[in-house]
Amino acid sequence: MEPIRTRYEPHREVSLRLTLGPLAQGSTDPTLQRDAAGVWLTMSTAAGAASLHLTARAGGVDAAAWGDGAEHAIAAVPALLGDDDDDTGFDPSRHPLVAELHHRTPGLRLTRAARILPFLIPTVLAQKVTGIEAKRAWRELVRRHGDAAPGPAPLGMRVAPSAAVWRTVPSWEWHRAGVGPQRSDTIMRVVRVGESLERAAVDAIPDAMRKLRAIPGIGVWTVAETLQRSHGDPDAVSVGDFHVSRRVGWALIGERVDDDAMMELLEPWRGHRQRVVRLIEAAGIGYERHGPRMTILDNRNH
Repeated sequence: MEPIRTRYEPHREVSLRLTLGPLAQGSTDPTLQRDAAGVWLTMSTAAGAASLHLTARAGGVDAAAWGDGAEHAIAAVPALLGDDDDDTGFDPSRHPLVAELHHRTPGLRLTRAARILPFLIPTVLAQKVTGIEAKRAWRELVRRHGDAAPGPAPLGMRVAPSAAVWRTVPSWEWHRAGVGPQRSDTIMRVVRVGESLERAAVDAIPDAMRKLRAIPGIGVWTVAETLQRSHGDPDAVSVGDFHVSRRVGWALIGERVDDDAMMELLEPWRGHRQRVVRLIEAAGIGYERHGPRMTILDNRNH
């Protein structure tokens, strides 16, 4: 199978690791893997499945795609690598750490994947459970029900199931993957309107948000996590996440804070609040932890 190739030459520096990192559900995600040369992604397109390999070269990124959806995958490369990311109005100088992180990570762009289900479903899987549990469930379900990646993608890579395939997953498969009825029922509600949701990937952010919130079981945290990836929303903050508010507070004022205090701290960057969070996360900034370690992220507002 001969690939379709192109070379993308961005007008600004772009880091594959920093820009595409949020699309992966951990290091064992069957839909996104890194190799010595670059990054492999799989995707479903209107024309069929595709595997996409991206390699950073001097001054640009070389892209090669295989499968029936190869042309669509190639066309998606600029948006995936943040070509639509507009940071007009973002002022990192409002805080010395933000300014430093912005200076240290010039290649961080906000990706726009223009797909919803591959990010909405694993986000639902992550409701009220640990990240380890959610990533394992996603990995097992995609490996069992996804199609093999076209072309010479690394062994074990799969294309995430379509809405039609998700609708056929029996109850015992969800149980086997450690997914309880509440989350599997929410996913079933999602995939019943999955084709309509995927069309929302090209909607304006407020319209896509409204369609997502109309589904029972989909709340502010799930919507934010999805739109950060599907639309490259620079302002969508994951309110309700156990770690995000604490990490932001620790980075900006040296102490853990709750969601309300986090949003107050981020207010000077309204319009780009998620951009600030991404800078903090990309730098690997954690926070001081006291007391027993939580195993259930039970304060997420779905």
